Amino acid sequence: MTEKKSVIHISVNSDEYSRKTGVMLRKKLEAKGYEVTATFKPEAELIISVGGDGAFLNTLHRCGFPDIPFVGVNTGHLGFFQEISPENIDDFIEKYEAGVCVVQDLETVKATVIHQDEYRGQAVFTALNEIIVRGSNSQTVHLDLSIGGNFIEKFSGDGLLVATSAGSTAYNYSLGGAIADPRINMLQVTPIAAVNSTAYRSFTSSLMLPGSLPVRIRPEAEQPLVLIGDGNKHDITGASEVIIESSGKVIHLLRLEDYSFWKKVKTKFL
Repeated sequence: MTEKKSVIHISVNSDEYSRKTGVMLRKKLEAKGYEVTATFKPEAELIISVGGDGAFLNTLHRCGFPDIPFVGVNTGHLGFFQEISPENIDDFIEKYEAGVCVVQDLETVKATVIHQDEYRGQAVFTALNEIIVRGSNSQTVHLDLSIGGNFIEKFSGDGLLVATSAGSTAYNYSLGGAIADPRINMLQVTPIAAVNSTAYRSFTSSLMLPGSLPVRIRPEAEQPLVLIGDGNKHDITGASEVIIESSGKVIHLLRLEDYSFWKKVKTKFL
């Protein structure tokens, strides 16, 4: 009988193609002697997400941002985080066992919500791509924006997005933000539908910040907010301030040895 190797956790998207790919992947890994689990175990040596980028982010949040390498099998559309195509699974397993894959470290961002009622304490949300602060029920929101302890402006519009370098190619890019190399530890503040009139003046382009600078957002007059981290929505009431900064958590994403960020940018966007 083949001796069991380390644990590998596989998370599979719900569509049929992903499920079939997941079954094939499980059989190949078990044939190599790995213990394959559908339920996350902290002792896993690798986490594999089968699906698109959304499935990868869901897996990341569901596993609690562990200090375990991730790799993605792309059965979706864009597949910016997903490194492996289903037809190349055998090649990946061979390279993984040979130890020739490279690790891409990705910085994450966190939002700390401070409530006016001190008895409610604080709520902390972590994300890989971005944190979005916007008005409840799609209402125009008025936010005092400070960076590194310096007041910048009273922003008016749909909201503010704070993206990591890894998330610069996601919603941030759709809003007109810049693409940033993920090797740069930075945050990018991008306005969402900023209002510019005789009554309100808001910046209309992205602000690029060192990752060490906290972004502080104060809503006007206890305005209810919606905080969205990587697509996960949280209704926020009674917040006096939202502090967005680098979380200190790093995601380890496996890439093939010939991986190039800018080559992928050209392939996916140009």
